[in-house]
Amino acid sequence: MTLSRQYFGTDGVRGRVGEPPITPEIVLKLGWAAGRVLAADTVRAGKRPGVLIGKDTRISGYLLEAALEAGLSAAGVDVYLSGPLPTPAVAYLTRALRLSAGVVISASHNPYDDNGIKFFSGAGTKLPDAVEKAIEERMEEPLACVPSAELGKARRLSDAPGRYIEFCKSTFPNELDLAGWRIVVDCAHGAGYHVAPPVFHELGAEVIAVGNEPDGININAGVGATQPDNLRRAVVEHKADLGIALDGDGDRLLMVDRDGRAYDGDQLLYVIAMDYRRRGALVGGVIGTLMTNLGFEKALAAQGIVLERARVGDRYVLERLSEKGWLLGGENSGHLLCLDKHTTGDAIVAALAVLRALIEQRTTLAEAAGPVELYPQRLINVPVVRGWDWAKSDAVRVAERSACAALGESGRVLLRPSGTEPVLRVMVEARDRALADTQAQALAKAIAEAAAA
Repeated sequence: MTLSRQYFGTDGVRGRVGEPPITPEIVLKLGWAAGRVLAADTVRAGKRPGVLIGKDTRISGYLLEAALEAGLSAAGVDVYLSGPLPTPAVAYLTRALRLSAGVVISASHNPYDDNGIKFFSGAGTKLPDAVEKAIEERMEEPLACVPSAELGKARRLSDAPGRYIEFCKSTFPNELDLAGWRIVVDCAHGAGYHVAPPVFHELGAEVIAVGNEPDGININAGVGATQPDNLRRAVVEHKADLGIALDGDGDRLLMVDRDGRAYDGDQLLYVIAMDYRRRGALVGGVIGTLMTNLGFEKALAAQGIVLERARVGDRYVLERLSEKGWLLGGENSGHLLCLDKHTTGDAIVAALAVLRALIEQRTTLAEAAGPVELYPQRLINVPVVRGWDWAKSDAVRVAERSACAALGESGRVLLRPSGTEPVLRVMVEARDRALADTQAQALAKAIAEAAAA
């Protein structure tokens, strides 16, 4: 069951800086409430609670870091500050340092004037809905500062980048290296700018780093995993063997082959899954989401590998993986999880998994991902009245059945309400692009008319 939440969305708390909920006052209260909830078990065990705060390169990170630090200190929680660091690095270090929780200040792939707060448990996993709900409930209480002698202390974790670099390298086989590879690494002017290039360089690659000069406002601006044209140009210009792009907080991956062709999360996850099966390391099947491409599902099925779908959001993929005891999952956006390597999605770790597959099989990215024929997807956001129950509309259901009948087994329809704005998201997927466009437009028109009736 989905719990109603005021502040938390699909991936933490996010919004425009200076507007609720991303204001100093609310973030301070959020830090205090999270400290009280997440550190409760540590306090009961008679230990001093500690929380790691990492951030991406947005200029607002300084402001929000200070507010979170104050709130956590008021709750009696010690704070460890890492400075700019990828989201998966915070997850790893939280677990490695045996801390109560980790916090990341980032709006991922969003523009610089957005920001957000997301949390990790002491085990390095994203929080379930029930824990986020408990934090929101605590935020309704008056902020009560602990006695002065119990206030949290703050300290810098100066070796955080180096620790994470070594962790990433440890997920790549000792007997392999990247000697002879020329790789372009696009860091999106984000949190990975000072850790991603060294990982691939220290494993032996010739690295051309781009998007590695953050100034506080250029994060994701024309660069990174959501803007692949920059990486395509750089790979072709430098005659590189491969291109690797991260997003602003380093948990999304996109790759480009030597010809400048980009590969999304579904295609890369296929390469990884097939390599796991080749090595006898695949456990069960693969977890995707409602947005996972039908072409990827059919390519896995042709190899006898089951795909199951979770709700959109990598934390829901993780929950399903944990329930089933499987290892591999992800989203077509590039959040890829290899649970034998890490507890959360990690762009660098996933890129190394792809590189391992290519090196050991002596193949190219184009050949390894070749069996995945991605179906065209048409997405339309239809404005609706907030709170309108589209699922009870006969007109919508009739239009949905009509679209499904037109598509047959060569396509599918997904209707999904937005969690942040009053729109119903319409996704139609078909082997034929024109068919997907036609059915999506017809369905969107029917929904708009039903919503206005």
